[in-house]
Amino acid sequence: MTETPRVLLERLYWSAVAAAHPSVCLPPRLPAPPPDGKLVILAAGKAAGSMAEAAEQFYLDALHVPPEQITGLAVTRHGYGRPTRVIRMVEAGHPVPDQAGLDATAEALNLAAAAGPDDLVLVLMSGGASANWVAPAAGLTLADKQGVTRALLASGAGIGGINTVRKHLSRIKGGRLAAAAYPAPVVTLAISDVPGDDPAVIGSGPTVADSTTLADAMAVLTRAGVAMSGPVAQALADPANETVKADHPAMAAASFQIVARPADSLAAAEAAAREAGLEVLMLGDRLEGEARTVAKVHARLAQDLRQRGRRAVLLSGGELTVTLRGTGRGGPNQEYALALAIELDKTPGITALAGDSDGTDGGGGNPDDPAGAIVDPTTVVRARLRGLDPAAFLANNDSTGFFERLGDLLQPGPTFTNVNDFRAILVGDS
Repeated sequence: MTETPRVLLERLYWSAVAAAHPSVCLPPRLPAPPPDGKLVILAAGKAAGSMAEAAEQFYLDALHVPPEQITGLAVTRHGYGRPTRVIRMVEAGHPVPDQAGLDATAEALNLAAAAGPDDLVLVLMSGGASANWVAPAAGLTLADKQGVTRALLASGAGIGGINTVRKHLSRIKGGRLAAAAYPAPVVTLAISDVPGDDPAVIGSGPTVADSTTLADAMAVLTRAGVAMSGPVAQALADPANETVKADHPAMAAASFQIVARPADSLAAAEAAAREAGLEVLMLGDRLEGEARTVAKVHARLAQDLRQRGRRAVLLSGGELTVTLRGTGRGGPNQEYALALAIELDKTPGITALAGDSDGTDGGGGNPDDPAGAIVDPTTVVRARLRGLDPAAFLANNDSTGFFERLGDLLQPGPTFTNVNDFRAILVGDS
């Protein structure tokens, strides 16, 4: 039986997610345990639970490393924990940090500082680590950092700029975790969720040198129109809060490797699409910008393909943003989908899926928040039959409310990985 467009698009989404799951991408890259010391495993981010789980299976079951030789801590988003045997698992707030993350970060820094030159500190990092590992700089409270994070998220600032600020208000980001572990060697294995896969941006770079400065952080806040509280302004004026640079001795003892990236996931989806007989147009794995603006561009591309009678799928990744103007619920993928539906109104033969690879898109930080939404040629028609005005929902940033009423939310639950947005527009199937 031929797949429906929706089923095909969901299969492409899951192909992308599966390619980045730690059980697949992590074991081949794990280093040998230290011969004479302890293996200290520190994990953070949305994939931290599954990365810690995969690491334990590798060291305990495949290599038969004695459990007493392994210690560690994993901190992940609420609902993303996994069962572990040796590594302690903590669930914490995301995207806004909470007390659980604060306590876990203090413990991670203590474990790193206790490591000696014969030990190995293995850092397993994924998107979300910036919120899960939170250690405010001297003079700042958790509330100070929460306020800055909320304001930057609401401003529509890009992830690079947000992380520049986070790094300069932290005692763990911007290379400081590696500095805390020195002279112990540090190996970092990361799942990238950022456009361009910059190690200094992934998780705000806790184990790599940082080239941004305190002045850069202040500039980000100024451009975003975010007012600085007194403590934040003081912290960004204090030279002691400058991040670790490339000439620090800890950097010579640290290595960094990406084990999965957005491009890998899109390649897996591309292979699945070609197997289904589709032409594939790859728009890139690092798209950024306002979700509704990008949706307009993609709608025009899809309509052009439709007019030329092509049967194809447009694939893209990256991280879009939303500037909050209303009071509704949603996230970048859902807002993109809603804007796309409006642009594609009355255009037959085009179906689209937009979803976050981690399983949740914006929302209230709950594990059952939707990952995105699905759009088809009947979306706007069905909405109007129900008395719903798509443009009004978009103006109120209420994409969740819109697609919830239509039954078109993408709700996979936690996927235990994170390589950011996945978007696919299928052209030529009814």
